[in-house]
Amino acid sequence: MREKITFLLLLSALAVPVWAVEFVGPIEPNNAKAFVITCTGLIDDGLYQSIKRRANIALENGADYIFLEIGTYGGLVKSADDISKFLILELSKKAHTVAYITTEAISAGAMISVSCQDIIMKANTTIGDCAPITMGDKLEGVEREKAESFIRAAFNRAAEANKYPPALLEAMVSRHKKVWQVKNPQTGLYEYYEDEKLPKDANAYDIAGKNLIDNENEILTLTANKAKEYGVAREVVGGIDEAVDFLAKRDNVKFTHKIVRLEPNWSEQLVRMLNHPTLTGILFMVGMLGIYTELKTPGIGLAGLLAVICFVILFGSKYLVGMATWWEAAIFAVGIALLFLEVFVIPGFGVAGVSGIICILVGLFGILVPNRPDELPWPRYDLGDMQWKMFNDSVLAMGIGFVGFAILAYFLAKFLPKTSAFAGLVLSPAMAGEKLRIDSTAPPEETGELKVDDEGIATTKLRPAGRAKFRQTVVDVVTEGNLIEKDEKVKIARIEGNKVVVKKI
Repeated sequence: MREKITFLLLLSALAVPVWAVEFVGPIEPNNAKAFVITCTGLIDDGLYQSIKRRANIALENGADYIFLEIGTYGGLVKSADDISKFLILELSKKAHTVAYITTEAISAGAMISVSCQDIIMKANTTIGDCAPITMGDKLEGVEREKAESFIRAAFNRAAEANKYPPALLEAMVSRHKKVWQVKNPQTGLYEYYEDEKLPKDANAYDIAGKNLIDNENEILTLTANKAKEYGVAREVVGGIDEAVDFLAKRDNVKFTHKIVRLEPNWSEQLVRMLNHPTLTGILFMVGMLGIYTELKTPGIGLAGLLAVICFVILFGSKYLVGMATWWEAAIFAVGIALLFLEVFVIPGFGVAGVSGIICILVGLFGILVPNRPDELPWPRYDLGDMQWKMFNDSVLAMGIGFVGFAILAYFLAKFLPKTSAFAGLVLSPAMAGEKLRIDSTAPPEETGELKVDDEGIATTKLRPAGRAKFRQTVVDVVTEGNLIEKDEKVKIARIEGNKVVVKKI
């Protein structure tokens, strides 16, 4: 009887889990929300700030998966490194990050892609080629190693965080890397090793059947299919919907609503557009033309305001994307102030004028390269080729802008004063005998019309601006740069619109 009761109790105990499993039913997939953040064009600090802003919006709206839709040939390595650290150290802790490559992820674009937890590539796309170069690709020895070590470290950080083959990622950076594919018979998987790190145990690895993936004369760039084969890409798809379906099956999740795309806002797009070399050259040209026109016309008018607006936009847009720092804008403003001081206050052309021109050139040169306030504005070898490209493009844009300014200034001075609509806009030198009518209550024979070579007396000190008396009429005058004391005799050298230029007799 005791054995029968024991058997029944044991059977009852064993029946409990069978009963529980029978009524649980199939496991339902977890619900998830996905957002897409576009990452295209030049990689710069403006894009970094935009990605952070949009990622925070996605998180606030309950994002579980965040896709970075990538199509770029690269950009600033520093900005790519900032984005990489943000993805690995911050965003991946709050949502699952996926790099969805739609066209190419080259150079800095590759760094951003491998910083995501998954890479999914559209068919016939590419990833890789993050080797630093400079003008002429002359980096050798220690300089090349210094440039590559920083980028390799960033790729290794991503490989460790997201389980990508580190040897393959390093081969995207360094040309001298020789990478082999070796099969591990115990796992049935392929592993990747640099030449000097190849395993020696023929029993543990199929050493005889190893395949050369990348030789020492190539920089690794992978197509979508090869990236999947080598374990860099998780899947190759035909579109974003297929990418979502792949993740849904692999991770057993169900996306509960349509994927939301988060595009850059209008201000972010405007700032990036203003930093295009073409618009940089135009802003520089118009700003210089405004300064020239202001110096050639009496008083402060629209030309000066236009120049201020152009240079504020130029420096402001560069500052927002990390191309300009506060001291570069400040030294440019000091240069303009010194130049105006030299022209309107200090006689002659000396220290203030030369210093002003130097400050202007230094300020403009500083915005050609992204740098911190404590760094010299010069492209760095260890931050890749895009700094040199941006530097070259900016120098070319500034050069074309200056040529355009010189041509327009010539035609402005030569032809505009002769048109009725613009006669008062630009001051042109008067020909011998040309007269300036002076409004006065004195009799005409005592005032008359001022003309070149008329003589008078300085009623104030001219340094270089002041007043002088011609017959019974006192007018505002300016010297050719030299200082003239009060009560000294002067002669009208030329008349430029309403501006009377005098010289000492």
